[in-house]
Amino acid sequence: MDLNLESNLNLYKNNSQKARVFTENWVSKNIFCPICGNLVLEQYTANKPVADFFCPFCKSDYELKSKSSTGDSVGKKIVDGAYSTMIERITSKKNPNFFFMTYHQNKVTNFFLIPNHFFTPNIIEKRRPLSDTARRAGWVGCNIMINLIPETCKIYIVKRNNPIDKNEILNQYQTIKNLKTDNLKTRGWMLDVINCIDAISADSFSLNDIYQFTRELSTKHPNNKHIKDKIRQQLQFLRDKDFLAFTSRGHYKKLLSSEKV
Repeated sequence: MDLNLESNLNLYKNNSQKARVFTENWVSKNIFCPICGNLVLEQYTANKPVADFFCPFCKSDYELKSKSSTGDSVGKKIVDGAYSTMIERITSKKNPNFFFMTYHQNKVTNFFLIPNHFFTPNIIEKRRPLSDTARRAGWVGCNIMINLIPETCKIYIVKRNNPIDKNEILNQYQTIKNLKTDNLKTRGWMLDVINCIDAISADSFSLNDIYQFTRELSTKHPNNKHIKDKIRQQLQFLRDKDFLAFTSRGHYKKLLSSEKV
């Protein structure tokens, strides 16, 4: 895999247009389908509202988001388009999977997939409306808060300047694909609990370890008066989906690494 980006695009004067073209070109030349392993991703025609790429074999859609970033840091957020459009898309059953790329000095530093079933409205940050003097006065954009997505739900293809083995990528997707649910409330609770699990540094943990996050989860879900019951329910779900291993009564083991970038 060549991590260098083609940056000699003199035909384009607009920097954002240049960035879009050279990042999309890189994906077309280097990235396979991380869902089924097909070697080629096809590119949709320009400005297609559905997505940027698709797999001709498994028919998965992908949208690419990228940003220039200092060093190998992913950061907390990526700027996106209209807030209302983004909310409509991620709550739709036709929501694409998302590729996220960071690059520095014309070289890819991180490239990862977040499957479509890990998006919830709370990870979309509404920006302030444009001022009355702006050309698009009142328009409201958004940011994708990628730091709110659990690390174990991000499938890295390039991590800190290093390509990841294809089999590892495909195996990770197989592990997390069973977590898919169309129920946004259930999805939100699941991701919140996974974030708590990721925050525990050890590979194994107990119920008491995860109960340390009760106050945090109560703040996020103020209408739920049975937080510990909900935690146990989510742990049962994650165990049944082979995301966690049950080692003994009240004790669990992580099956995926949660090392942060």
